[in-house]
Amino acid sequence: MIPRDLTNSLKMMAGVYPIVSLIGPRQSGKTTLVRESFPGYTYVNLERLETRRFAKEDPKGFFESYPPPLVIDEVQNCPELLSEVQVLSDSLKKNGSFILTGSQQLSLMQGVTQSLAGRTALLTLLPLSLRELAQAGVRKSRDESILWGGMPRIYDSGIEPGVYYRDYFSTYVERDVRSLMKIKDFDKFEIFVKLLAGRIGQVFNASTLAGDVGVSSKTIGEWVALLETSNIIFKLRPWFGNLGKRLVKSPKIYFTDVGLAAMLLGIENTQQLSRDPLLGNLFENLVVLEVMKSAFNENRMIEFFYFRTDTGVEVDLLFKVENRWTAVEIKSASSVNSDYFKNMDKLAKLPGFESLDKNLVYSGENLKNFKGVRCCNFETAGSLLLR
Repeated sequence: MIPRDLTNSLKMMAGVYPIVSLIGPRQSGKTTLVRESFPGYTYVNLERLETRRFAKEDPKGFFESYPPPLVIDEVQNCPELLSEVQVLSDSLKKNGSFILTGSQQLSLMQGVTQSLAGRTALLTLLPLSLRELAQAGVRKSRDESILWGGMPRIYDSGIEPGVYYRDYFSTYVERDVRSLMKIKDFDKFEIFVKLLAGRIGQVFNASTLAGDVGVSSKTIGEWVALLETSNIIFKLRPWFGNLGKRLVKSPKIYFTDVGLAAMLLGIENTQQLSRDPLLGNLFENLVVLEVMKSAFNENRMIEFFYFRTDTGVEVDLLFKVENRWTAVEIKSASSVNSDYFKNMDKLAKLPGFESLDKNLVYSGENLKNFKGVRCCNFETAGSLLLR
């Protein structure tokens, strides 16, 4: 097992909350992490049909058979258990009594809101970060990092990434999509996901995508929500601020694992990727993920945005730490070009951004200061931007 940076936050939250809820994509390492972190806990997996049936039909008997301290894996399969978890945690009055994991955000979040509000810490585990891989002695080139993504099983088992992500997506469609939504035309749904991968890092337009797929804009909205719920994609929302109509107000779409996106685009090797017109978009997805993973792993409450005006002034990533804004331009190139800084310079002239921290993430070497901009290699993006 490659050690996970979230381990300390997970154990810390178990020391101050009776319940800890851990969400993230399937196969991102949630089960391994909680079992390694809490080896003395009873463990039960609600993916198993007979176990799930037992939990639904006899919740009291279920907890007699599986007493706390308890890890309940894939708890979204039986949300009825959450009210019983609430009752038991209140009666036990002991922190760390229950560790819950889930791969479907909506199901788990609804249960948390309804039954466990104020009783649970909520943590997110995304696939392996480049920092975690580097600490384990695994280093990849820019293009290899995109193709391999971050799913732990690829690194643990030596599975060819393209094969893994093809099977991962097929299993996702067969299991999660069918259970979460009644989709009649799976061929169109698969076309939709592949077309969405081709729009990584672009301002999302449901109407255009609906026309390309041959479904309604409403259907596209439902399918996007489905991918979000099951942790396949996430939205990066634009910063609105007080600049009114000059700002673009539609989100961008990114995948929670860039290796999956590369597979959906039919990219099979680094030679093909290096020539692909979407290389820059995939690299941007990789870097945005790195920064977000760093925040999630440290359990830091940071909101991430992009910035774009209707005149085309755009900054790829924008966030605030301790009342100070940080702007990030992301370029797949290996050398610095002063043109990369122009939009950050324009942003720094707007009200509220006068003391903007400017950063470039690219494929070149780390430079502490280049014309007032910190330039860092993509491998160190997470640690540098959130220090």
